[in-house]
Amino acid sequence: MDNKLLIKEFYEKIVSNNLIDEIEKYVATDCTVRSGEKSIPVGLEGMKQHVIDVRKTYPDLKIRITRQYLDNDYVISEIITEGTHLGEWLGIKPSGKKLVFTGVNIDRLVNGKIVEHGGAANIFDTFWAEKIIRSCS
Repeated sequence: MDNKLLIKEFYEKIVSNNLIDEIEKYVATDCTVRSGEKSIPVGLEGMKQHVIDVRKTYPDLKIRITRQYLDNDYVISEIITEGTHLGEWLGIKPSGKKLVFTGVNIDRLVNGKIVEHGGAANIFDTFWAEKIIRSCS
């Protein structure tokens, strides 16, 4: 399977359907997460835990890839994420609202597995539009 299809399947099938036991088929044991210029080692178990934690906030989470770009071993994916805000996140109480976020994921693959993940989501825009964030005090 080519890298773009592998990433599409990972997000739209595995993550969107909460198939935690299948994550190891897509993520390397030494996976890292990029945050700015930092590379944080999280490994396979950290990636599994990340999906579990996100599902606590958005139990019905679905991710759809709208466009993808390939640059050597990097796959850049524009995504739309939807989910009902039923769990607390960063101190923001559950709103019960169905939220839609746009974002970009950047994944690097080696031998058919994700070895590096990073990206950004327009979370603030969504929360502000839905009036979930009341003030910035």
